[in-house]
Amino acid sequence: MAKQSFEKAMEQLEQIVQEMEAGELPLESALKKFEEGIKLSRYCAQKLDETEKKVTLLMEQGDGSIKEAPFGAEGDAEGGAGTESYE
Repeated sequence: MAKQSFEKAMEQLEQIVQEMEAGELPLESALKKFEEGIKLSRYCAQKLDETEKKVTLLMEQGDGSIKEAPFGAEGDAEGGAGTESYE
């Protein structure tokens, strides 16, 4: 797959989903769109995985432990519940 941004790949994937949901594609075209969608989905999943690994690495603390928390957890109603330290 050509080098592209995550956002562009998501836009293309959304377009494919819309086209397929319309149900107006001939079988051969629907199959090609499905294959393209699978490739885009895998690409996006890979980019998300890489980003998660980078964020985790950046969150590594000086003592070697890693502090992970879901996005937005610090200001949630539970006072940041879900924040854990891993060693």
